[in-house]
Amino acid sequence: MKSIFLEWKKIRRTGFFPLFLGGGIVAGAVPIIHMAVRSKVYLIEQTPPIPFLFYENWQMMAMVNMLLVVTGSSLLYHLEYDHYAMEKWKSLPMRESSIFFGKVILTISMSTLPLGMEAGAIAFCSYHWFEVGSSLLKELWKSFAYAFLLMIPCILLSLLLSEACKNMWVSLGIGVICLFTATMLPTNNFLLSLFPFATNFQMAASMDRTKIIYYIYGSALESLILVLAEFLLIKVRRSFT
Repeated sequence: MKSIFLEWKKIRRTGFFPLFLGGGIVAGAVPIIHMAVRSKVYLIEQTPPIPFLFYENWQMMAMVNMLLVVTGSSLLYHLEYDHYAMEKWKSLPMRESSIFFGKVILTISMSTLPLGMEAGAIAFCSYHWFEVGSSLLKELWKSFAYAFLLMIPCILLSLLLSEACKNMWVSLGIGVICLFTATMLPTNNFLLSLFPFATNFQMAASMDRTKIIYYIYGSALESLILVLAEFLLIKVRRSFT
């Protein structure tokens, strides 16, 4: 809890919060603008609003979410390396891993901001342009809870890359390359789609329950592996210092 409080104090003077706020506004505007411009074309198709809106907009929204995570992760560790804080942490009576997990919790918490704004935008489009049923909020909650769970491996990997690279632009560049690589992976291959940057493009609205469970289990396993990789990174770094 102490490390989380320290992380929050450090980002107050940075652009971390405005980054996620602005990104959430941009991502939330995608379905609204899309429907406003092409509503007459789309409304010809008699499809449920949530699957339709996700199918038409989620690729762009998910990409914005991951860019926020990659940029935010690079910014968090840039603060540490730029002021030699990483060297000072080693002299304090606390575990090095607590720095990483403090940043993980902070980034996960901040990621709920754009997701919440996107959920609000999808709900607005559903009520404004479609005839909605009583199950809309349940479907909306399920879809965004699923998206949130699939973001966790991406957050862990982005922070791990940022911790391993002292130069912010290196970790940012690697993250962007990983993101665009994920867009080229075949979506019908389950193992390839488990790449942390690729899972975020999966949509619960267009998926059966069994496959949803498989992706949740896969993301949980990836998260565990990345947590173990963090402890391994700390040991390797200690052996060279």
